[in-house]
Amino acid sequence: MLNLIKKDLIIQKWELLVSVAIVVFYAIFARQLSPFFIFLVASIFLPLNAYINEEKTKINILWNSLPYTRKEIVTAKYLGAVLFMILSIGAAGIILYIFNYSYTIRDMAIGAGLFFIFAAFTFPLFYILRPGYIGTAIMIGFLVFSFALSFIVPFVTENFTVIIQFLAGFSTLTLYLSGAIIAISLYILSWTVSQFIYQRKVF
Repeated sequence: MLNLIKKDLIIQKWELLVSVAIVVFYAIFARQLSPFFIFLVASIFLPLNAYINEEKTKINILWNSLPYTRKEIVTAKYLGAVLFMILSIGAAGIILYIFNYSYTIRDMAIGAGLFFIFAAFTFPLFYILRPGYIGTAIMIGFLVFSFALSFIVPFVTENFTVIIQFLAGFSTLTLYLSGAIIAISLYILSWTVSQFIYQRKVF
């Protein structure tokens, strides 16, 4: 199973450079963006691109001819995505630091949490829908989702004072732990759903 994760990393060595270039671009030309958005983009780029590449090549037929169970194939994707997320957020943090782009650990945590939520709803689509336009649709949806957050978060902060006051009653640690539990739980549930679907998929 580790070989499947390593395979994704090797195949995407050029995409890794593109990911770095995107973060550098944001650090230089988009300093008005919230840092969590940059961490979100960095974290989702490689895992999503891995799925899109396999959708184009229809490589699932090959995977099922190798000595790996379908459970291992899906597990490798989900574990690999977490590994790529951690590496990408770490690299993005270093790049932003070099370019004096102000951010906090909270921004990194929010970016990671949003990654888990977005991936939880996105990854199963590659096992449910037919290949062809899934990657394009998800990429567009991701961009819309990301930019919408830049407007939704300030709007909620300014207008939903009751919600804000309610949340303010909890400690910062409680809010972070609750958010982390919800995001990771959704990811694990998505993992289970994808395994269930892939076990029954016919190629």
